[in-house]
Amino acid sequence: MPTDFAQQAQVLLRDPSQFQWYVIPLLAIVTYIYATEMFNKNWNSVFAGLAFWAADSINEILNSVFFHLNGRAPLWATPADTAYLILIGLNIEIMFMFAIAGIAWSKMLSPDPAARIMGIPNRWFIALTGSAFCVLVEILLNRIDALTWDWPWWSATAPWLIYTVGYLWFFMIAFWVHDLNDIGRQGRAVAALWGAVVVMIAIFGAWLGWL
Repeated sequence: MPTDFAQQAQVLLRDPSQFQWYVIPLLAIVTYIYATEMFNKNWNSVFAGLAFWAADSINEILNSVFFHLNGRAPLWATPADTAYLILIGLNIEIMFMFAIAGIAWSKMLSPDPAARIMGIPNRWFIALTGSAFCVLVEILLNRIDALTWDWPWWSATAPWLIYTVGYLWFFMIAFWVHDLNDIGRQGRAVAALWGAVVVMIAIFGAWLGWL
């Protein structure tokens, strides 16, 4: 039987009556940020942003699949008020945040991939500290039941999987795409990531109905 948090999220799942008009200015902000980066030809940041966003989308789909398979709880749920709950652990506000997060974090990278911060390669330093920051934010959200956890091995007392599986690989894949420094290669890498998202939605959503 689903946990209380899982049931609360299920009630909200893809309910159009939850819509709020602030979604439109959020969409405009995301559009403006990408348009500005493209106008300025900051393609490394654009592709890093798209890669980061795709990585989170893959995680969100797998989280929903995990819930379907165990029937008790997803790894994380978002049962709090939202303008639209897309998946059991992904509301539209979080989606917009992840849409621009990769761009924001890529702005912190040194132009020199070999540069070090406190003796650590700067890409790794930003990825490691960025993941820690994201986990801290999740812990704060968890304390107000905006983002909930029902498994003891995925919680504030055991944050290692949240840190590595939940965030670190987002940073590493985004920074890898960023450093390809070739629009063609970056485009193919991002297309592969988003292609995986589309295939997963087609299989687990449209075909199997697990999402």
